[in-house]
Amino acid sequence: MKLKYTLIIVSIFLINLTSQSQGSYKIALLKYSGGGDWYANPTSLPNLIQFCNKNLKTNIAKEPLTVEAGSPEIFNYPFIHMTGHGNVIFSNSELKNLRNYLIGGGFLHIDDNYGMDKYIRKELNRLFPDKKLIELPFNHEIFRQTYKFKNGLPKIHEHDGKQPQAFAIIVENKIVLLYTYECDLGDGWEDPEVHNDSKETREKALKIGANIIQYAFTK
Repeated sequence: MKLKYTLIIVSIFLINLTSQSQGSYKIALLKYSGGGDWYANPTSLPNLIQFCNKNLKTNIAKEPLTVEAGSPEIFNYPFIHMTGHGNVIFSNSELKNLRNYLIGGGFLHIDDNYGMDKYIRKELNRLFPDKKLIELPFNHEIFRQTYKFKNGLPKIHEHDGKQPQAFAIIVENKIVLLYTYECDLGDGWEDPEVHNDSKETREKALKIGANIIQYAFTK
C-alpha cells in the first residue's frame, strides 16, 4: 500500500517539476474544519518561500496554494503547512487521505499559532493511532541543516513562556509530520510590521523554517 502511494506522489511531483514554466514546484496551506483559523498568518508562507529561494537556491513557486485534507490535490505538494489558534476537526475520509499522503512521501508541518495544541493532539491520535509524537532532541538533523540551532527551536513569541518544542511522527526513520509548539514560527515569518518582531527574531524564524523545508525536500 505504501509503495502505491509513494509512486503516485513521485509521479505527480515529477510532472509538476517538468510542466511548470520555470521548473518551480509548489507548497500549500492546509484548510481544515472545526472553526480554527487555518488562514492565519497570510504573509508567512510567501516570505518563507522567498527566503528559501534566495538563500537555499530552491525554486518554489512564489505563491502557496490552499488544499483540503480530503482532496486528491494534496498529492500535488511535497510540503504542506498547517497553522491556527483554535479547533481542528478531520473527518474519517480526510484522515485516510492525509495518512496516505504522509506514508507515501508527503510532509506536513503543523505550527501552533497559540491555542491549537489540545485540539491537534487529539486529531493526530486519530491520524496515527499506532504512533506517538516524539520530541526531537537538540542534536536532531533538522536543527543541523544549512542553519545551526544548537538549542533546538527558537522562541519567537512568548505565549505561556514555555520552552519551545518540536515533536514528530516518524515513519520508517523519516519525519513525515513535524509539530512545532510554543514557538510560533509562522508569526516570525510574517511581514515585519505585522508583529513588530526584531530583525534577529524574524531571521531565526525564517532560518529554522528553511531548515524544515530543506529536510522535507532532501530526506
